[in-house]
Amino acid sequence: MNELDNPSIEAHNLTVIYHRKPVLWNIDFFLPQGQIIGIMGPNGAGKSTLIKAILGLVPLNSGYSRVYGQELKQVHKRVSYIPQRQTVDWDFPATVLDVVLMGRYQQRGMFSRITAEDRAIAKEALEQVNMVSYADRQISQLSGGQQQRVFLARALAQQADLYLLDEPFVGVDAATEQSIMDMLRRMRAAGKTIVVVHHDLHTAPEYFDWLVLLNASLIASGPLAEVFTDELLKVTYSGKLTVLSQVGDQLRERNFPVRES
Repeated sequence: MNELDNPSIEAHNLTVIYHRKPVLWNIDFFLPQGQIIGIMGPNGAGKSTLIKAILGLVPLNSGYSRVYGQELKQVHKRVSYIPQRQTVDWDFPATVLDVVLMGRYQQRGMFSRITAEDRAIAKEALEQVNMVSYADRQISQLSGGQQQRVFLARALAQQADLYLLDEPFVGVDAATEQSIMDMLRRMRAAGKTIVVVHHDLHTAPEYFDWLVLLNASLIASGPLAEVFTDELLKVTYSGKLTVLSQVGDQLRERNFPVRES
């Protein structure tokens, strides 16, 4: 069976226009299940907008998307979203455990009563990200990396199948980044699908199985070894050699395809 016969996400002719400027233009792709998928492109390429378009958080000018072959509203319990840290009001008075328990409301409904089972699931999620000792701490008192791990625990508590993470490594230290990646790999091993908006080309070969290259329009989507090429990166980043020269060396070192001019 082809890995795209049962895609996690499919997009058809997605177009989003802000203030008469196309942010996404005629996007078509299928993404597989059970892989860690990177969405990459230069600043302003529409990466975060693509995630929001799939989630119905921004209006579409044309096109549509499907999640597990259905409209999002039919499978929303299977989908978890972790937004960019800077979009969150971290001064909101809530404990770490309160934040993680919010993941249970996605499963049970906003007005459902939290049960002992929900609390056990939330604490297990905190244990998975090594944050259980902070359960009673105010979320505003945590470092950026700790806050990001709490948001990942909230997603885990939801017990979803598809996880969409928007720039999860921004503002975290290297140790926290590796800790998050280790967690994402464990999730993949459990059959989950993880989609990550990411900006660091140097770590892409280590992090992703599948890659989407975006610059308002779709440049390429496919297995990492087919998409993470010198030629496609130059198209995506408009030949910005200050960024790409080091990556080209990395491609050669790791034996990824490079087309010499």
